[in-house]
Amino acid sequence: MTSGYRGRFAPSPTGPLHAGSLVAALACWLDARAHGGRWLVRIEDVDRPRCPPGMDEVILGQLAALGLLPDEAPVWQSRRGTLYQAALDRLIASGRAYGCACTRAEIAALAGPRPRHGELVYPGTCRRGTGGRPVRAWRLRVEGRIDWQDRRLGPQSQDLETEVGDFVLKRADGLWAYQLAVVVDDAAQGITDVVRGEDLADNTPRQIALQRALGLPTPRYLHTPLVLAPDGHKLSKQNGAQALDLADPPARLREAAMALGLPLPPVCASVGETLAAALALWPGRLEVSRF
Repeated sequence: MTSGYRGRFAPSPTGPLHAGSLVAALACWLDARAHGGRWLVRIEDVDRPRCPPGMDEVILGQLAALGLLPDEAPVWQSRRGTLYQAALDRLIASGRAYGCACTRAEIAALAGPRPRHGELVYPGTCRRGTGGRPVRAWRLRVEGRIDWQDRRLGPQSQDLETEVGDFVLKRADGLWAYQLAVVVDDAAQGITDVVRGEDLADNTPRQIALQRALGLPTPRYLHTPLVLAPDGHKLSKQNGAQALDLADPPARLREAAMALGLPLPPVCASVGETLAAALALWPGRLEVSRF
């Protein structure tokens, strides 16, 4: 079977893959293969200060050991700044993006103590200009509510104006913001389906808003269940998630498959057999009600 399906796994190389990131990688690989599509890998290293040298190659090596090989050469966000600048220029020219002179302390004082995943809801202070103060960052002017459909979570909605505010496209330190980079790259790579962890679902309305502002297509979205740490929080590098022990790659794949609700038999002795067994079960997980 062939199709126009194009999916991607987009790890940030701030540390090696762990059990949680393997679940996301396996899910998007399975979804691409089940649809007869292509599976890509994008290294999201736009935040260079947080990415140890060589960690990108560590991650690519982990994926190879697990049999998760991309159908095209990987791309690195750190090499794509001209694409992001061109998108920002378009948004500025259309009036959708504007310069912001506010410091984080100033935003906190005006917005009140309402952090949203580490970000304060921006009150729109610089929408009408910076008053002669130098521009520190660039923001997208947001409007109203975004409604969207997730393939697992079902109907979703977020009021960008009240819940997020005008969000950053280019940071005060000159680095590109995740939201702009991922939208530009998904469009440039022709991504039709985004399969990723549920913790990133909150980003989707911002990305849809950017896609609409830039006249880009919106992919289908599927957000997978999270792997939780013993304290009940999402397993992540920030809370001490251990790097994958790849002494037994089929065992790691079986564990990831179990987290996705795919009960694989323990008799799968090789990476290829394990992936084939998971792929045979994946179509039964494609409906919202099945997850």
